[in-house]
Amino acid sequence: MYAPERQDVIAGEIQDQGGISVSELAERYSVSAETIRRDLDVLERQQRVTRVHGGAVPYRVHSGNENTIATRTSSSRDAKARIAAAAARHFPPTGGSVIVDSGTTTAVLSHHLAERPDLTVVTNSVLLAYQLSLQVPAAVPHRLHLVGGRVRGITQSVVGSEAVTALRGLRADVAFLGANGITPDFGFSTPDQAEARTKYAMTEAARRRIALVDQSKLGEELLCSFATTADIDVLITDAPPDNPVITGLQHEGMDVIHT
Repeated sequence: MYAPERQDVIAGEIQDQGGISVSELAERYSVSAETIRRDLDVLERQQRVTRVHGGAVPYRVHSGNENTIATRTSSSRDAKARIAAAAARHFPPTGGSVIVDSGTTTAVLSHHLAERPDLTVVTNSVLLAYQLSLQVPAAVPHRLHLVGGRVRGITQSVVGSEAVTALRGLRADVAFLGANGITPDFGFSTPDQAEARTKYAMTEAARRRIALVDQSKLGEELLCSFATTADIDVLITDAPPDNPVITGLQHEGMDVIHT
């Protein structure tokens, strides 16, 4: 197989799988790791893939890109359901408290939180607060709190100084966080500064921090980093274990749960 043909096939595989390591590609095509690195360099110059530690992922969008909540809700539904189910196994014991970030993956947690009316739930997600208020029977007093502040229409999240101040006065058992991008070097990121400040406040307001992120976000670096790999205790994702971003995160000491 000639190099251009191999590069075309590799680009397609990376797009389909969400990322592949250099070692896996070298074994698959019976060439050296250095040859694969040259292939990936070519594909990155062509803006078809993005190089990451140990491999490559699909080409990143620009750092300010942000899809609407309607677009994000319709994508990766099965993966988000599996991630939410795995996250529910990390709910605190009876009488505990959780902080739930805005996002379409974290919003799926509403189905599981409805089964735990003993938990105090603090969120900045208008979507999750609405869904949870509908799912919990009126006869069961659910401890649901929506922080105050400015509502961003594109994400249906509450942000701003009011939200940050409210979160700084809390110490919840667990915080469940979303992200628009993750890399080992830049950490967890989002395109909006107000969102980043609110997410950072959530990481500081909880004893345990769990990120819920589907594999489409791996390898992305958006404008604002809100947490390093050391700030997050657990990542729950549908990405395969050999995804190069995952191996990089584990190299940094992060605990990763695959769904």
